[in-house]
Amino acid sequence: MSEANVLPGDRSLLIVDDDAPLRMRLARAMETRGFMVSSAESVAEGVELAMENPPSYAIIDLRLDDGNGFEVVKAIQEAKPDCRIVMLTGYGNIATAVAAIKAGAIDYLPKPTNADDIAASLLEIQRLLPGPPKDPMSADRVRWEHIQRVFEQCGRNVSETARRLKMHRRTLQRILNKHAPRS
Repeated sequence: MSEANVLPGDRSLLIVDDDAPLRMRLARAMETRGFMVSSAESVAEGVELAMENPPSYAIIDLRLDDGNGFEVVKAIQEAKPDCRIVMLTGYGNIATAVAAIKAGAIDYLPKPTNADDIAASLLEIQRLLPGPPKDPMSADRVRWEHIQRVFEQCGRNVSETARRLKMHRRTLQRILNKHAPRS
């Protein structure tokens, strides 16, 4: 049984990504999987398409040239709350993944990813856990991500974050002033 046969009645898919080659490749791949694709390269164009013809499915890049993909997610959620949205990003971290899910996305996938994984997320196809990553985050990077998430949750208040992390405020300030460790 092909994937096109398991799709529900409305197969409309909106792809919003400012990377034209990726957007076109992804559109072709999703069309072969039975989706009726419309695409946009900016927040403004994505919001306009979402309001004109609310899609049943959406693939939205987090960072776009003219803004943030969350703006498109918000517009889609207003126009069609049951739309299944997958966020893509080349700048993945835990805090933005949580924010994407809270905004209404059903999944958050780091780039590069393939059309099979995206389609599986959109359609909730049961899939086995992926194999171990080729280049997993280092322990230092995981620690830094956790500190950044708690810092954002505390409203960027250094003293409150230090209390919650049970760490000295000056130590936390030094950590926050450094760049993220390499993966």
